[in-house]
Amino acid sequence: MIDFFLDSYKNAPVWHIALEFLVFVCGILSVWFAKKENIWVYPTGLVATLISVYLLYIAGYIGDMIINGYFSIMSIYGWYVWAKGGTVEENLPITRTNYNEKIIGILLFIVTVCVVFGIYKYFDYEIKQDNYVDMISSGIFFAGMWYMARKKIENWTLWIIGDIIVVPLYAYRGLGMLSLQYLIFTILAISAYLEWRKILDSKKQLS
Repeated sequence: MIDFFLDSYKNAPVWHIALEFLVFVCGILSVWFAKKENIWVYPTGLVATLISVYLLYIAGYIGDMIINGYFSIMSIYGWYVWAKGGTVEENLPITRTNYNEKIIGILLFIVTVCVVFGIYKYFDYEIKQDNYVDMISSGIFFAGMWYMARKKIENWTLWIIGDIIVVPLYAYRGLGMLSLQYLIFTILAISAYLEWRKILDSKKQLS
């Protein structure tokens, strides 16, 4: 198993490995900060996604590159939304999605899948089986990132589903460090969901 992950880095330049490791660290920090409702989720996440855009462009994974570009934009948006209140007490509270927000999430998923598919076709990339998985995970993450910016607890459900999908996907593509990162993301997302649900339940008891 160790050899499987290390083989893909044998011929990789040192700076490439260093960048992927930085993405690994910042990505995990970002999810940890999100779990704790700490606004540092966004600056750390922004570093990870911007570097990922570059690395995925080099690797030729257009769908993943697009999703990380979107993450970068949503990180700036989420950073603004979370900080808008000015103090911790006034920041956006954790809530559940209403009917309209669920519809928006579904639409974001559908549109994302169609857009990523269209981009593959436009640039005349060969669409392989793993690219279809890539499209589905991109749709899930698009909706999840929007829910996170609005502090909707359902964001963690989508992150868990998406993470479970991409762990074997990145391993298959030889991106061992990213695969391990998303495995850790899965564990953190489950923990974060349980923590956010406790906060919601405690608010219900107080109301």
